Amino acid sequence: MKGLFKSKPRTPVEVVRQTRDLLIYANRSPDTREAKREEKMSELSKLIRELKQILYGNSEAEPQAEACSQLTQEFFKENTLRLLITSLPKLNLETRKDATQVVANLQRQQVHSRLIASDYLEANIDLMDILISGYENQEMALHYGAMLRECIRHQTVARYVLESQHMKKFFDYIQLPNFDIAADAAATFKGSNRSRFLVEMVLRISLVLELLTRHKSTVAEFLSKNYDWFFAEYNTKLLESTNYITRRQAVKLLGDMLLDRSNSIVMTRYVSSRDNLRILMNLLRESSKSIQIEAFHVFKLFAANQNKPPDIVSILVANKSKLLRLFADFKTEKEDEQFEADKAQVVKEIAAL
Repeated sequence: MKGLFKSKPRTPVEVVRQTRDLLIYANRSPDTREAKREEKMSELSKLIRELKQILYGNSEAEPQAEACSQLTQEFFKENTLRLLITSLPKLNLETRKDATQVVANLQRQQVHSRLIASDYLEANIDLMDILISGYENQEMALHYGAMLRECIRHQTVARYVLESQHMKKFFDYIQLPNFDIAADAAATFKGSNRSRFLVEMVLRISLVLELLTRHKSTVAEFLSKNYDWFFAEYNTKLLESTNYITRRQAVKLLGDMLLDRSNSIVMTRYVSSRDNLRILMNLLRESSKSIQIEAFHVFKLFAANQNKPPDIVSILVANKSKLLRLFADFKTEKEDEQFEADKAQVVKEIAAL
């Protein structure tokens, strides 16, 4: 007879409320009855998976806008996000992944044309401190990092992170062991561990990339106010890093920042520094073609500057023949008309010195 009476599906609001209740339970001190706790944590995992299915849909059905709206409203009505973030270390790996996807999706959900996640985070901005601190926990870094990257889609959150003391820590968080294919590295970081560290590194760099390119006016203001310490750290810890991945991503990001019109004042200041020029010229000599090409896109700004300081001119003149020889054979893997035009202009500028 039981089969005749199927249980009524839970509404999105009910799923959020039951999830919240179990998150409160998970945050309490461990229950002395281990079997009961395991049962409740298992149910919590099912609920978080159900939240993900409502937001993302599944193989049988697309997500429903009304269900997503109801879920989002209920989720941010109380402190469900805070509970989920603080409870994350207590969840198993698969549930952490589901929870990370739920948080990421909720940052994009609009209710009555408003991103209510942005309003909630502005009122609970200290959650960013928790997410950033999570980078220090190797087991949680990937999950908290992915959540943080989605949260900085909101300009108020990005501004808070940029202006906080945490910003200086990002340069240290990005520093991970060198994973060049060498005997020591291969012996130390084998298989899945090595892959996980590489994924962590790419995620951390991509987070900084997102932070420094998404909200242009906020980034321009930050760079202008914090130019000295920011680029001192950027040059020494990223552009001159011993890690190939870090150098490659850092020089690409530098080009993206300096070539953005909103950062024109910062760009002019950067290309007036002989120390910066020295670093870029060293990157042009890299064996990696990818790094060389990205370094060229920054170097061309030094060459194109019509108000070069005398010490910049003297360095370029002293290295004139070497640079012209380098650019004579300097090509991209695929034919690129814009690159060739830029290179011709750089060669013209240097030859005229």
